[in-house]
Amino acid sequence: MSGHSKWATIKRKKGKADQERGKIFSRLIKEVTIAARQGGGNPDANARLRTAIDTAKANNMPAANIERAIQRGTGDLEGVHYDEITYEGYGPGGVAILVDVATDNRNRTAGEFRNLFTKFGGNMAEAGAVGWMFEPKGVIVVDRGGKSEDDLMEAALDAGGEDVDFSIEDTAEITTTVHAFEGVRKALAAAGYTIVSAELSKVPTNTIELDEKTAASVLRLYEALEAHDDAQKVYANFSIADDVLSRLAQ
Repeated sequence: MSGHSKWATIKRKKGKADQERGKIFSRLIKEVTIAARQGGGNPDANARLRTAIDTAKANNMPAANIERAIQRGTGDLEGVHYDEITYEGYGPGGVAILVDVATDNRNRTAGEFRNLFTKFGGNMAEAGAVGWMFEPKGVIVVDRGGKSEDDLMEAALDAGGEDVDFSIEDTAEITTTVHAFEGVRKALAAAGYTIVSAELSKVPTNTIELDEKTAASVLRLYEALEAHDDAQKVYANFSIADDVLSRLAQ
């Protein structure tokens, strides 16, 4: 399990995840709107939209909000046009970082993210500088619900999953190819597993193990980037020992 994914899981289990419903909904609405704009408003014919809707529902977004976001994306309702950008950079310890952004003002957003990288001990890099260190994957986190690791491993791999990580108690992270993502998600739900989260992600091909001091600095930068209103997802290639992560999460 990648460092940023494990950190998010620990925060969620400890109740430290971002509880600002408005901010969560804003990000989800942007994703639904962009997906509908790019691939049309029919989720049966638009896999990205279908995933965005499922994620929005899992976060208890009202159906009316989802429908309005789709209509803004298809042009049936007037709405803001969002550009998708990925910023690349380095954090303390040479950690590679990608930030997927949806913004209505490229110049403002670029300056703000450059300042965040600098403020927290990193630097923003040119396009392509670190993107090659990540692969597009599907990432599904499930609640094991008392079922054995063997049962979950068999269910995930039989459905087309690539790997299963059990390093966080009571949950498991299943990695899939982008193509197999939707089928694996459906198969696990049908097998009775509660889907905690399911998203198309960018997984690092290699990770950097951080000591506690560097880890604290990296996590401060990571959380500052993640908290920006235009940030949709943040990815990084750090790895932090479980005992260090637990102390930092307190």
